[in-house]
Amino acid sequence: MANSLDLLNRLEQLNVIGVALSAERNNDRLLEMILLGAKEITNADGGTLYTVTDDQHLKFEIMRTDSLGIAMGGTTGKIIPFPPLPLHAADGKPNNNMVAAYAALNSETVNIEDAYEVKGFDFSGTKKFDLSTGYHSKSFLTIPMKSHENDIIGVLQLLNAKDPRTGGIVPFSPENQRLVESLASQAAVALTNHNLISGLKRLFESFIEIIANAVDEKSPYTGGHCRRVPDIAMMLAHAANRETEGVFKSFVLSEEELDELRIAAWLHDCGKVTTPEYVVDKATKLEAIFDRIKLVDQRFELLKAQAEIDMLRRRLQQPDATAEAAWLEYCQTLDADREFLRVANVGGEFMSEQHQARVRQIAAYQLRDETGRLVPFLSENEIYNLNIARGTLTNEERNTINNHIAVTIQMLEGLPYPKNLRRVPEYAGGHHERMDGKGYPNGLTREQLSIPARMMGIADIFEALTAADRPYKKAKTLSESLFILGKMKLDNHVDPDLFDLFIRQKVYLQYAEQFLDPAQIDVVDEQKIPGYTP
Repeated sequence: MANSLDLLNRLEQLNVIGVALSAERNNDRLLEMILLGAKEITNADGGTLYTVTDDQHLKFEIMRTDSLGIAMGGTTGKIIPFPPLPLHAADGKPNNNMVAAYAALNSETVNIEDAYEVKGFDFSGTKKFDLSTGYHSKSFLTIPMKSHENDIIGVLQLLNAKDPRTGGIVPFSPENQRLVESLASQAAVALTNHNLISGLKRLFESFIEIIANAVDEKSPYTGGHCRRVPDIAMMLAHAANRETEGVFKSFVLSEEELDELRIAAWLHDCGKVTTPEYVVDKATKLEAIFDRIKLVDQRFELLKAQAEIDMLRRRLQQPDATAEAAWLEYCQTLDADREFLRVANVGGEFMSEQHQARVRQIAAYQLRDETGRLVPFLSENEIYNLNIARGTLTNEERNTINNHIAVTIQMLEGLPYPKNLRRVPEYAGGHHERMDGKGYPNGLTREQLSIPARMMGIADIFEALTAADRPYKKAKTLSESLFILGKMKLDNHVDPDLFDLFIRQKVYLQYAEQFLDPAQIDVVDEQKIPGYTP
């Protein structure tokens, strides 16, 4: 009766362990639970769990010997100092001398009553260990762990079963062997599922990074943007998690929720893969397939040549000593106008109405075409592009760029997400919304945006402000960037509480020290940042 109760208790232990194994997501804890569960069922003093590596070795993952106080691998943080066991010798022959390798190679459980008396296995290393520690390794139970595809993925080895009444070392009983074989089977399923999930997750995240890198590679002027925005977003999220008082004292993102935000940040511009390169890469106002300023340069030379011809013809008809001087003065005017258009073509953060008027005046010059007909010096399209007030994009091109966020949302909403990633489209699609509802694409207000989505907005803007790779502006310093960001807070563009957190916890400085050129990291007087509330 006592033996039956003991067996029932161990079966119940096996069920409890099996349930726990299926729920565990941490690989180290999972491996640890397998070994500790097997030790508990069999009352073993020690044990080792190996996993099979891609290069056909048995890697030490977990080691425990209670009587010696040995606990290595797993969650202990202590590295196991022993090299992996080869499954094959250098000549390719199977390594059947080592019991763990034999169990893996032959897919066979090995139950040894006494390692000092058994034949056919090399226990010299074990005996050497015993000699140095005073330990006596006697009974061994070595069980291969098979995946659902019948591949050996690991080996579970138990050492020195103890009699629960006397504490003496005894062999592993057939009942215990069957229980541990059952546990090993359940553990293999759990471990295989964990590896499959981890592999799929790595594949998914690698695919995400490939998309982000592809977006960055489309433009040499925004390269790295998709890689840097996640860093700022995560820094801000961790800062919010650290808050113990104030607005964010009850705000906490779990590890899964942080992963969700990080993935959204990586994908926030994925829609740009559909944006035409000539728009993404438009470094100057007249750039299309090539920079049309070169055509304008040629027209200036043509204007000079045609004016010179006219001047020479007049001199032939009626000598005029002042004609050449007038022509030279005209050429100087043209050179000044050409230099003006070259500067205007580069773009900037503001173009005055006076400069725009000068573009139209230059456009009024007239050239003779190949038929002798007078034509305008600049086309309407060239005038329109050269008079872009900010940057290098026309309104239509900016709309094309802005449309990337709608495409991003469309792309992301088309993916079948697991439950823990269902908010990726929301977070990624909210980085161009404003707190006052004047953003795009959906005109959402602060109340309609989640906190992580608002974090994305600040991360995207701050990266753009501090970026040193934009063709139409020089890299801004920290103080300049924070001044502009502060103005955006006052303008209801960014979330005020997150902005204050961004300054208060010096997230801006943490990012700057990792990613900005030292010349950009100037002294920041936080009291002078517009709108900042300490």
